[in-house]
Amino acid sequence: MNEYAKVILPKVSFSKDLFRKELSKCVNWVEHPEELDELNKWCYENFGEIYPEILDEVFSHNAA
Repeated sequence: MNEYAKVILPKVSFSKDLFRKELSKCVNWVEHPEELDELNKWCYENFGEIYPEILDEVFSHNAA
């Protein structure tokens, strides 16, 4: 799943709404906690300056 996220998220990063939608799907599809940690780290490294509020929202919502 993380490979899919690494392909699709950069392609939709031009749109805040699309990025949120695709990130949410990717997070929901993750099956193992370590994969979620890896996705979280990768997303913050690559999109943390562009969409920090979306990353915080999606990852904190998933942790709850």
